[in-house]
Amino acid sequence: MHDVTQTDAVPKRPDIPFTGPELCALTARDVVAELRTGGVSPLALIDAAEARSNQVGTQINAMPTTCFDRARAAVKALPEQAATQGTHPGWLAGLPIGIKDLNLVKGVRTTFGNPALADFIPETTDPLIELLEQRGGLVVGKTNTPEFGAGGNSTNPVLGATRNPWDTRMNAGGSSGGSAAALAAGEVWLAQGSDLMGSLRTPAAHCSVVSLRPAPGRAGGGPASAAFLSEGLQGPMARDVRDVALFLDAMTGWDPRTPITLEEPAEDFQTQMTRATRPPRIAFTEDQSGFSPVEQNIRSVLRGVMETAARAGATVEDACPDLPDLNEAYLALRGLHYGAVVAGLPPELQATFGERLKSNVDYGLNQNLLDLYAAMRQRTTLYHVMREFLGDYDVLAMPVVGIAPAPIELEYPTMVDGVEIGTYETWLRFSFLSVVTLLPSMSIPAGFTPEGLPVGLQLIGPPRGEAVLLQAALFIEDALGMPATPIDPVLRHG
Repeated sequence: MHDVTQTDAVPKRPDIPFTGPELCALTARDVVAELRTGGVSPLALIDAAEARSNQVGTQINAMPTTCFDRARAAVKALPEQAATQGTHPGWLAGLPIGIKDLNLVKGVRTTFGNPALADFIPETTDPLIELLEQRGGLVVGKTNTPEFGAGGNSTNPVLGATRNPWDTRMNAGGSSGGSAAALAAGEVWLAQGSDLMGSLRTPAAHCSVVSLRPAPGRAGGGPASAAFLSEGLQGPMARDVRDVALFLDAMTGWDPRTPITLEEPAEDFQTQMTRATRPPRIAFTEDQSGFSPVEQNIRSVLRGVMETAARAGATVEDACPDLPDLNEAYLALRGLHYGAVVAGLPPELQATFGERLKSNVDYGLNQNLLDLYAAMRQRTTLYHVMREFLGDYDVLAMPVVGIAPAPIELEYPTMVDGVEIGTYETWLRFSFLSVVTLLPSMSIPAGFTPEGLPVGLQLIGPPRGEAVLLQAALFIEDALGMPATPIDPVLRHG
């Protein structure tokens, strides 16, 4: 039985053409299947990705640094990699991928969106990206991000702003906005991102793609300089749920250089995703009992999604546990991240930080120790609240963010639903719960506003429950039946 009473129809996806190479419109899993059987060559895919990047690169600025020739050279290593990785469920077999510009890729400019690093070319590759390359991923570019990932709008003084493919007047979200926009426009089939305050989930919602923030260690680890931190995590992005499962499988595995990484599961996520024995049990909250501000158009779309899921057989109930001191716990933990990671960078680099990044570092360094101790205790309380709550449900569903994409010039919204939001972090409060409790979460496309802007649905799953999360996401995705093909950017001017 469900008690969702509103019956709003989910607004259909706008009918926007895609005029890029036909290969770019295929799903990642279909392309990988062809690669594995020799039906398509990696070089043909690199050519297609480059052609699409040339078509839309200046329109949306999603992947400002490209390395197609490096990818072509890497094709030579595929036979040797296939000898050890070719039967792995995450074997990508020569699929071009995008990597966020916060991750090192040997020989490829990595700017972190910071002026002092505008021409930085690393001599090493981060462990997760190295694993993806060993499993047949061909890096073709670095996707845009705000400076050191600090922001919900992917703009920086080095590479400029990423525009939303659904309306180029709008931003693509952050901080993995370049990855989300590149997927939506068909520049790549899969893209990696990371998440400390919704940085995987917000851009996925803004660009109508899928992202997954996994359990700690499921997809690599956090920053190399503070490798035991578990708040800022990496994860997969794709255009649909099945492709995200493929990319998650490619990311899994223990690496002694990354101490929080987990061993691979006994059964791959692509298979586990298909083993649901019943429709999902979904708890739904529009605003986390008033904790998070939400525009009415977002509420309306998500109510329609829940009605659609219920009609398809899911159990949907309005429910949200009490989450005491979530705001304070999250802000303290986020400050710990900036104090431990960014504040440890060389002083000459810190001298070039923009105001947003400076304020985050200052907050982290000036926290009261008693607040940090309280946050450690409170996250334990909140974890057990959610663990017990999810004994009755498979997932907790809620908005990803309370507003539709905003104009690109706006660093962050100051009003949500006619109310001043207060601090910068307030508009992203829906992202806090997953980070504090370290529960896996996803953003999946949920529909569109009447203006044709994307809306995302967030799902939070049980501890280390990526399989349960993927099952619920796939059920909702299938119930909605929205196309997941890329689009040509909708060119509009403010």
